[in-house]
Amino acid sequence: MSSTHIPILILGATGYIGGSVLSRLLAHSDAKSFEITALIRSVEKAECLRGFGVKTVVGSTDDVEKLETLASHAHIVFSVVSTDDLPAIQAADKQGYLKSYIILHSLVYGMASGPFVDLGIQNPFSMQIPGLIMAAFDRGHVGMFGKGLLIWPSVHIDDAANLYLILFDAVLANPEKVGHGREGYFFVENGEHTWYDLSKAIGGPFVKAGLSKDSEPTTLTDEELIKYTGSVEIGHKMGSNVRCHANCARGLGWKPTKTNKDMFDNLSLEVSALLNIVQAKQQKAST
Repeated sequence: MSSTHIPILILGATGYIGGSVLSRLLAHSDAKSFEITALIRSVEKAECLRGFGVKTVVGSTDDVEKLETLASHAHIVFSVVSTDDLPAIQAADKQGYLKSYIILHSLVYGMASGPFVDLGIQNPFSMQIPGLIMAAFDRGHVGMFGKGLLIWPSVHIDDAANLYLILFDAVLANPEKVGHGREGYFFVENGEHTWYDLSKAIGGPFVKAGLSKDSEPTTLTDEELIKYTGSVEIGHKMGSNVRCHANCARGLGWKPTKTNKDMFDNLSLEVSALLNIVQAKQQKAST
């Protein structure tokens, strides 16, 4: 790689996936040639990241003008934020010079780890599995989307984050060999599961911990979907049917190591970690 410094902008740097990507960028063999800038909402988190040599700008993806300026100064942008944030995505694309590479996640599982998690500035939890666990705490019984027959693919957080760096290296090494735009979609998966099997597996640790008498999941009602996901529409979307294969990602040399067995085997750890958080909040509220 050239000794020239490469300006990199990362959005979502303290999020579940974004923090895992940033920690890998900082550990990259060529990290000394990177000039990394992160757009951060929190002043405290921004100050902490500066200690790692990351330049920070306090703001959010709602600050479109600021985002456009930051993107125009970067050679590479890691946008590890919600794909529904259309203005944020457009702010790096309006001039028509962007080569986009889109990573499409399946259900990402496992608790994130690394220096940012240790410091308490990175969210260590995903969405779907912790969401089901937290709902089960509240309702006293594990729930599932619909009849649980629909299928989703899954991938471990470490495998998902590794793909960002594999794609990054491939683009730097020979951008002409890596598809972009319509050809630059990279699915991320390493196995499939039904929602019933996942919810049933969550129910096991609940019974073992004495939090429920039965591990058999029951269907979340429309009222519960609104309560736990925000709306019936979002709930149905989360419990929908998704099928894909990560052929393009594997074609880059991505070799995921975690399987569904790892997802199911580690559910008790997530139940325990989230239960500790819930109990700590309850204790704080009672004092």
